[in-house]
Amino acid sequence: MDKETGCRNPGGACSTMRKTFLPYGLHDVDEADIKAVAETLRSDWITTGPKIGEFEEKVAKYVSAGHGIAVNSGTAALEIAVSSLGLPEGSEVVTTPFTFVATSNSIIYNRLKPVFADIRKDTFNISPEEIKKKITKETKAILFVDYAGQPCEFDEIREIAEENSLFLIEDAAQALGASYKEKKIGSLADLTCFSFHPIKTITTGEGGMVTTNDEKLAEKLSMLRNHGIDRSTMQRFGQNAPWGYDMKMLGRNFRMTDFQAALGISQLDRIDGIIKKRAAIAASYSRELGKISEVTVPFTREDSKSAWHLYPILLDEGINRDIFYEMMREMNIGVNVHYMPVYRHSYYRENFKIEPKDFPETEDVFSRIITLPLFPKMSEQDILDVAAAVKKAVKEIKNGKD
Repeated sequence: MDKETGCRNPGGACSTMRKTFLPYGLHDVDEADIKAVAETLRSDWITTGPKIGEFEEKVAKYVSAGHGIAVNSGTAALEIAVSSLGLPEGSEVVTTPFTFVATSNSIIYNRLKPVFADIRKDTFNISPEEIKKKITKETKAILFVDYAGQPCEFDEIREIAEENSLFLIEDAAQALGASYKEKKIGSLADLTCFSFHPIKTITTGEGGMVTTNDEKLAEKLSMLRNHGIDRSTMQRFGQNAPWGYDMKMLGRNFRMTDFQAALGISQLDRIDGIIKKRAAIAASYSRELGKISEVTVPFTREDSKSAWHLYPILLDEGINRDIFYEMMREMNIGVNVHYMPVYRHSYYRENFKIEPKDFPETEDVFSRIITLPLFPKMSEQDILDVAAAVKKAVKEIKNGKD
């Protein structure tokens, strides 16, 4: 390690270091967003007020769903989505191990058992064939994830669900704006969960939403995000409003604030442009990196449109992913890894008997995957910098091995 430059390999990869660090993701807030939040902060409502309903209606309409229920995080959306089904304690829910821990945690929060099924080698989404292998008489639902913003093989998964009388929950935290066979993600599953974290397609700071076409589920979701109470704050506000309310089920305080919703409303006005920019960056990456034989660029299904939340590449087995990661960071390129399989985390190792060898595709992908920076504010030069760094790191690792 060079003490002055911090380079692990002085004269090598660091010789093309950017002057500034490029993160893998970054929020995109403009003046219209700031104005919308400021106006709400000056209003009579800053917590659960009129902007919540407006935001819920706007998102539901955008994804062609009957109802939207806003909450304070994507994790909260997942938890109340699972809870709303009222599944018997100990029931099994089949899900993917190649996701952020919030997905399977939502199953455990509800005293249910996560059962992992391996992924497809092309999309990195859960494999319908592997789902079939994991279904037992205790299985009650399938919780699938649209990895990196690319929709799962929904028709195949729905057929499995219908044959086995299972509920479908879609973790679309990364897929707002994506579509499957020209239908927006958000109205296909029984319940669809979105995240509005700063690096997602649109942001409310922290926040999430569940969309559904089932009115009874929507009513339960609304109560579950508000302590299980049957009347909202707005329904109890005003000169002639009654004071009474009833807690009908055990819920939590997962409410979103009005100024967060105001930000979401403003962001949603330009979501199509945001996705178009993300897709353009992804196309540039694929054009530049598709020439490198040691790199596999993301596969996209012809019948789907990705939201391009992430741009993950696969390195050949001869290119050590961890060394590649270090070299890219040395060049100020903020690569990341999405994700360490859920079953590898300490909590899951200690509480569930899961053998990594039972998930060969997940293990192979995890060992070779790396996420490149992708966010709307990236410039063409940023893209070229990343591509040049990838080429240099691959070449130096390969030559070093030789």
